[in-house]
Amino acid sequence: MYAIIEDSGTQIKLQKGDVIDVDLREAADGSTITFDRVLAVGDVAAGSAAKIGLPYLSGATVTAKVLGESDGPKVLVGKYKRRKGYRKTIGHKQHYTRIEVLSINA
Repeated sequence: MYAIIEDSGTQIKLQKGDVIDVDLREAADGSTITFDRVLAVGDVAAGSAAKIGLPYLSGATVTAKVLGESDGPKVLVGKYKRRKGYRKTIGHKQHYTRIEVLSINA
């Protein structure tokens, strides 16, 4: 079974047991988060058609456990102005909350 949820303007496809990074939240390690903005739910093994919400499915939720915080990849940004001798490099690492999907309730 899979679910497509919306979180912070991003659509994410999830299955039970998936470990993903979502935008940073104020949540303690080991606590649970419930996503109620479920766009679609389907089951490939059962061969049934997917349920699609307009825009969200009513009553459908995804429950996940918070594993902790993590950092994304380092992104380097370079600035350059020609003929001026100006070069500058800036690095950035985005902070995320790592979660594990426990259940999909449709």
